[in-house]
Amino acid sequence: MPEPSPSSERTSILTAEDVSKVYQMGDVQVHALRGVNVPLYEGELMVLLGPSGSGKSTLLNILGALDVPTSGRVLYRGDDIAGHGERELTNFRRDHVGFVFQFYNLVPSLTARENIALVTEISKTPLDPREALELVGLTERMDHFPAQLSGGEQQRVAIARAVAKQPEILLCDEPTGALDFKTGIRVLEVIDEVNRSLGTTTAVITHHAPIASMADRVVSLADGMVASEQRNDEKVSPAELTW
Repeated sequence: MPEPSPSSERTSILTAEDVSKVYQMGDVQVHALRGVNVPLYEGELMVLLGPSGSGKSTLLNILGALDVPTSGRVLYRGDDIAGHGERELTNFRRDHVGFVFQFYNLVPSLTARENIALVTEISKTPLDPREALELVGLTERMDHFPAQLSGGEQQRVAIARAVAKQPEILLCDEPTGALDFKTGIRVLEVIDEVNRSLGTTTAVITHHAPIASMADRVVSLADGMVASEQRNDEKVSPAELTW
């Protein structure tokens, strides 16, 4: 009897099933995704790899219920959320998903701790803001405003804010895109630590191919379609990455 594949032994928490997305730009139809099938397995760290325009951000936005597919299904634990109304999608994002973007989207007039408290005040089982900042190594900066923090520190606050509500799923769209190499590595170390210590199912978008080495699984997109998928038998720690 053949051995089961690694993916068959794991539970899919969130799945894009035959997902297509078409944008109408005047008289032109732009096909951002074309029949994409991508599962996200519980507890894994997945990297979505591909050049600009390959459909990575569109797929992440659809998985996170920030957008809806033109066709296909988005299954959260077997439930097709693509057919839900806006209120249900808002509740799904609030209760189950944390987002980290290339730009930090911190409120300038609030301290690091206050930025995180914005999320924890509306969450069901949040971490204390201090605990979230400790996870990303920034407890000593909790009372600083964004303008007093470096770009890497602001991104780490954004990660702390995303994980403070203890989401099941963390979706990161080019989290190192605005950072230099050294700072980017520190941010990737924080994402890796969140995945390992909290067991948060994590997807990271990047166009930097070496970052794929830190993932459990790598899905490459090209022209709105899945070009390849592979598992890493041996993951590389972020500190060992070069690009």
